[in-house]
Amino acid sequence: MVVRCPAKVNLFLSVGPKDERGYHPLRTVFQAVSLCDDLTVELSDGDSFRCDWPAIPERNSVTRALALLRELIPVPPLAISLVKRIPTEAGLGGGSSDAAGLIRAIKKMMPDHLSDQFAAEVALAVGADVPYFLVGGCAKATGYGVRLEPLPDVEPQWLLIVKPDFGVPTANAFAALDETEREWLDFPEPDIVMYNDFERVAPCECAEIAERLYVHGAENCLLAGSGSSVFGMFPSEEAAAKAEKRIAEESLGQTFVTRTLTREESLWTS
Repeated sequence: MVVRCPAKVNLFLSVGPKDERGYHPLRTVFQAVSLCDDLTVELSDGDSFRCDWPAIPERNSVTRALALLRELIPVPPLAISLVKRIPTEAGLGGGSSDAAGLIRAIKKMMPDHLSDQFAAEVALAVGADVPYFLVGGCAKATGYGVRLEPLPDVEPQWLLIVKPDFGVPTANAFAALDETEREWLDFPEPDIVMYNDFERVAPCECAEIAERLYVHGAENCLLAGSGSSVFGMFPSEEAAAKAEKRIAEESLGQTFVTRTLTREESLWTS
């Protein structure tokens, strides 16, 4: 089975104050995009995990998800292969999407053992963003990753994602945000207004990338998740590709022309 594991961007992201456990409630709108990792899962005589990215740790989001599932259901030995395209420490949710991809694969292989509710609980145990990748498409999330409201698919929108040469560890971004005074914003109504609290504490280079994206034709720009990637929205694939060429000439980082995915597209398996 081959599972598409898409990246995500947050069209809106408002971070609440840290609670007594050290967790932050969120108000956010997720959107899946066509920059994807590919996860291949096969029945095997013994477990194995391979990835074309050599720096991936032995204990990673995929192997953690498998270990959690194994504690509760009789998952057979699997050969797992991961092709990585989503950069790390970029705010794009690659590791979370990969973990959700494995849960989706096992759910399809063993539907009688893994209900939707059970799958969501395992996903949350792996990480706060993982449950979203079981929903896909465009979705509103509140709280700690449990309350997800699927939203209607949007018209396809072309994006250019720029990942600078540095990453932003999520824990560091939250710690920096806790040092700022801010209002915990509610969702804008009736339309989504692009906003991200982490832009308050993002490295200056991220704002510079956004400025260059606007210069090269972006209609809107925003930090992706907790960073370090920045994405711009463009009126067409051609406009995004033209901007990508200019950004590459300016050596601002890795670039990815991508588009928004429907829910069906973002949950694709074969």
